[in-house]
Amino acid sequence: MIYKPYEEEDVLVEEMIDDGTKVSAHLIVYNDDHNTFDWVIQCFIEVLNHTQEQSEQLSLIIHFKGKATVKSASKSVLMPFKDALVVRGLSAVIEEIQSS
Repeated sequence: MIYKPYEEEDVLVEEMIDDGTKVSAHLIVYNDDHNTFDWVIQCFIEVLNHTQEQSEQLSLIIHFKGKATVKSASKSVLMPFKDALVVRGLSAVIEEIQSS
C-alpha cells in the first residue's frame, strides 16, 4: 500500500451571511477582571441573540484564551452590537478582515 504524505492546504473561503452579504469584520470580546460569567452570558443572549449554550461556550473561550469572535458580519451590521456590549461594560472591538 502506498501512503501519501499529509499535505496541508490553505483554502481561502469567502464567508457569507444568511442574507447573502459578505463577512467583512469580526466582533471580538476580550477577557476582563470585573465582569462575571453570568453577566457576560446574559449580554450575549440579550444583545447578540445567542442561545444559552453558545453564550456559555463563548464566555469560557474568552476566559481561557483571552478573547473570542462572537459575531461576524459587515462592519455596519456589527457596530450597534459592539456599542450595546460596550455600554454593558464588556470590552468589545470590531476587527475588519483584510482582503487580498
